Amino acid sequence: MLDFDIYPIIAAVRNEEDFNSALAADIQAIFLLDSSILTVESCVERAHENNKLLYLHMDFVQGISNDAAGVKYLAGKGIDGVISTRANIISVAHECGIGSVQRFFMIDSRSEKTALDTLKSSRAEMVEIMPGIAYKSIEKIKKSVRIPIIAGGLIDHKDEVIKALSSGASGVSTGRAELWE
Repeated sequence: MLDFDIYPIIAAVRNEEDFNSALAADIQAIFLLDSSILTVESCVERAHENNKLLYLHMDFVQGISNDAAGVKYLAGKGIDGVISTRANIISVAHECGIGSVQRFFMIDSRSEKTALDTLKSSRAEMVEIMPGIAYKSIEKIKKSVRIPIIAGGLIDHKDEVIKALSSGASGVSTGRAELWE
């Protein structure tokens, strides 16, 4: 489980250059948002060598299906967790004993209700609310769930990190390397 008290920032990376920067940063976890079946093992190895937890976004792992078999395969390769918008993927991660982050996109009040209904049954370890600047949704969902909330997406400035955390988010995932420190 992530220690948000010490490491509230998560590196969200999409390419090798950002991955290397994240390995050197004073963070606990990396959300790998674009990867391949060909690079998963080396990414896991490098992350663990640098004492980082590695979560892969299931929708964007090339060469691996976004299904139960894909999650089981990745769990066998040593990943620490998965990220997905799909409750069935989150449930399989739980069964495999790896971490899970269920992502929700907040576009209206119906999105909040859908998120709360889904979280009642998905067994998610954490929830990521996107965009991370959806402060009102973070506040509402925080009142109803007892799992960490991660604010992700469109967070570009330190004041947005502070606002997300003060709204009830436990952590922030961002692709902005200057915010990782």
